[in-house]
Amino acid sequence: MTTVPRVRWVVLGVVLCVGLLALGLLVARQPLSLDSAIANALQDQWQHPVGTVASIVSDLLGPVLPWVFGAILFVAAVIAWRRGDRGRAAVLVKITAVVLLCRLTSVVLKPVFGRARPRDYPDFSFPSGHVVSTASTGFGAVLLCLWLAPRLLRRVAVIAVLATTLCAASRVVFGVHWLSDTVGAVFGVLGIGILAAVALRLLPKPPDPVSADQEAA
Repeated sequence: MTTVPRVRWVVLGVVLCVGLLALGLLVARQPLSLDSAIANALQDQWQHPVGTVASIVSDLLGPVLPWVFGAILFVAAVIAWRRGDRGRAAVLVKITAVVLLCRLTSVVLKPVFGRARPRDYPDFSFPSGHVVSTASTGFGAVLLCLWLAPRLLRRVAVIAVLATTLCAASRVVFGVHWLSDTVGAVFGVLGIGILAAVALRLLPKPPDPVSADQEAA
């Protein structure tokens, strides 16, 4: 594994994390004009049928996703380990760690920024926990395909992007998040996820299966 690609991943991860922090500081006290414009345009829509649909989508793409996905990965890792497939087990455990670290983005940062929501609703607003959860699961699924199912990589990446976008839209329509909350969530998951994946030697992936097994072990 060469040094240059790894450095590029690190730089990208750092830039995304800095973007998350800068955006959080920018919106902590008052919303962006775009935030306000969208919130005003959607005012009270959460009380109408479109809000009901948004609520259902939010429930489906909620904070439980990364924990369930992480538990499945961990169980699969235990099974692989017992079968003697140490390389696969190591990859699964590392991806589990990345997913859970990404999920902590909103848990840790919401109290730091203390941003109020567009309407009365429990907890702070930035970054969106629902979007962090969906994006974390999607990022983990992409890593999983990168290592263990390359043929599915592009399809799963598209599904991850669509699910994250749908989750973000549902939270904004439901009136409990500003648009910038969802953008910050994506920045955070990608930034933390990339840095964690590099630290755990999941990125960049070695070019051949033999190297991959050696890196994962």
